[in-house]
Amino acid sequence: MILDHADLSLTWIALPLFVGFSISLLPRLDRILAITASLLSLAYGLWHVLNPAPISFQLLDSFGVSLLIDDLSGFFILTNAVVTLAVILYCWQSDKCSFFYTEVIILHGSVNAVFVSADLISVYVALEVIGVASFLLIAYPRTDRSVWVGLRYLFVSNTAMLFYLLGAVLVYQSSNSFAFAGLANAPTEAIAFIFIGLLTKGGIFVSGLWLPLTHSESESPVSALLSGVVVKTGVYPMIRFALIVPEIDPIVRFFGVSTALLGVGYAVFSKDSKRILAFHTVSQIGFILAAPAVGGFYALTHGLVKSALFLITGNLPSRNIKVLKENPIPTPVWITLVIASFSISGFPLLAGFGAKVLTSKNLVPWQVVSMNIAALGTAISFAKFIFLPHTSAPSADKVKPGFWPALVLLLGGLVLANALYYDAYSLSNIVKPLLTIAAGWLAYLLIFQKLSVKLPRVVERFEHLIGAMSLMLVFLFWIVGRNQL
Repeated sequence: MILDHADLSLTWIALPLFVGFSISLLPRLDRILAITASLLSLAYGLWHVLNPAPISFQLLDSFGVSLLIDDLSGFFILTNAVVTLAVILYCWQSDKCSFFYTEVIILHGSVNAVFVSADLISVYVALEVIGVASFLLIAYPRTDRSVWVGLRYLFVSNTAMLFYLLGAVLVYQSSNSFAFAGLANAPTEAIAFIFIGLLTKGGIFVSGLWLPLTHSESESPVSALLSGVVVKTGVYPMIRFALIVPEIDPIVRFFGVSTALLGVGYAVFSKDSKRILAFHTVSQIGFILAAPAVGGFYALTHGLVKSALFLITGNLPSRNIKVLKENPIPTPVWITLVIASFSISGFPLLAGFGAKVLTSKNLVPWQVVSMNIAALGTAISFAKFIFLPHTSAPSADKVKPGFWPALVLLLGGLVLANALYYDAYSLSNIVKPLLTIAAGWLAYLLIFQKLSVKLPRVVERFEHLIGAMSLMLVFLFWIVGRNQL
């Protein structure tokens, strides 16, 4: 019997969860099973990127599951697949046990479930599973520090999802459906509650200030997963909302601009390599939200480059930029660092260039100046990596065995994905990002590398995160109500 697309899609969604639990029964096949599930997601995501016709179907009735799979889903699924593959390759020769691969694949499947869901309850269930799986990966080393960071993440995540669930119930009360389209007639409080949950899960604006500590203190492969794909599970539904309900579009764009500026503002002054990357996760999420119609392509390029950068920094002799300036890093590692930094800065011939051009062409006028400032700040931040000293002499600091396969996959993906938007290559499109990058480098060399500004971390303290969430909820009531008038 030939399966139809709905059956194939349901099988694909369930397969990673089945594989994840199977790994615990067949621990000797953990890596092979994990990489097989990821490869199937790669093929599925690539198919929907190249064949963008939307496919939607509903299970049961208005209480049931609604799925929507199109090119937007395809970009996010493809990101999840490539990042997961890279992490598995990176850890292939490590001492990670089967439990690690079980959680990675369960996380992978739950993230995919978000990217194909079109109803609020399906998203809620998937996000809760993602929260638990992420906690277990963060706490995997079982040190006091890792367990505390994981519990901090879990507490903030669960609090946010309580607000989200309340909002979902209010949407159902007003429309008798949990479908995303129900937001069009939902009361202000419903949208505000749902948004506070997604803003927090996605590391967006001040609701996402849990992110820098969590991502910077996790192991490098876990940081790659968190920044490459997990935070996008909070971003994806917001993009869907903006595309389905026009009144929500300006709200999403506002948070995109605000998040881009907040993240880059912290990153410019940070001297810790992993915190720079973590704050740039916040900033780059802003770029994804700033132009919802093309957010999928930007999500793909960001996922590849940020995962690569976290894996690279995990192989540097120090996290401190000042220390790295005094201790040259191996030239091959430096080259990978430069390629990834070029892409996220918007340099031609890499996917980050096309993503930035496509995003800039889909901004509304009031966003342009702010997003240009954010792009300049990105160039300044990554100049810290580009201008690090390097050496060709043999180094005692060897990279981890799986480093090169993972980096070849991620950086190769940035080169190949560049072909998805070859229309970006016009003279005017090339000149602007090059001028922005040059200005950022000059600003770094002449001004910012000489500054010693230490921004306070008080807003990241655990006791302030819930307070910030409450303030954001009040702000959301105001901004949502204003846009519904």
